[in-house]
Amino acid sequence: MNYFRKMKGIQKSPPAVSLSEIAWSWIGAFAGISAVAFIHHNLLDHNDLVMIIGSFGASAVLIYGAIGSPLAQPRNLVGGHIISGIVGVASYQMFNGMPWFAAAFAVATAIAVMHATKTLHPPGGATALIAVIGSAKIHDLGFLYALIPAGTGAIVMLFVALMINNIPKSRRYPQFWV
Repeated sequence: MNYFRKMKGIQKSPPAVSLSEIAWSWIGAFAGISAVAFIHHNLLDHNDLVMIIGSFGASAVLIYGAIGSPLAQPRNLVGGHIISGIVGVASYQMFNGMPWFAAAFAVATAIAVMHATKTLHPPGGATALIAVIGSAKIHDLGFLYALIPAGTGAIVMLFVALMINNIPKSRRYPQFWV
């Protein structure tokens, strides 16, 4: 019975955020995703490289909308994506014949390695998964996937987060670097 009682939760939902906070989160997310998408569509797309991946949408939520979270800090953002990219590519290459296993192995291992390296960033799980279930264009990148798009895209979004999140007096980013 205690097992099911745990599912009740222990507190009320978090307080609402101000309109200013909502606006700055929107501006940051728009600017960050725009920068990565612009680079992808205007500079890299013709080279068969990829710069934007779905997990960056989740990173945007953290680094522009939850800037105080330990999971949103630069070490976690960049390290989480790069580590997860490496793990995802390795998983795909090792277990290519069993995509269901490769997918599960990639996500679970990425979480474990991010924990061990203090770089836990939830979108990293998606970065690892994308390396396994992505298109042939993703698979053709091999381990370059960990750098472009995963690492480079995260760095572009980090740069935007540093610029946008520190404009209002009420926001401060990052909380820590290492």
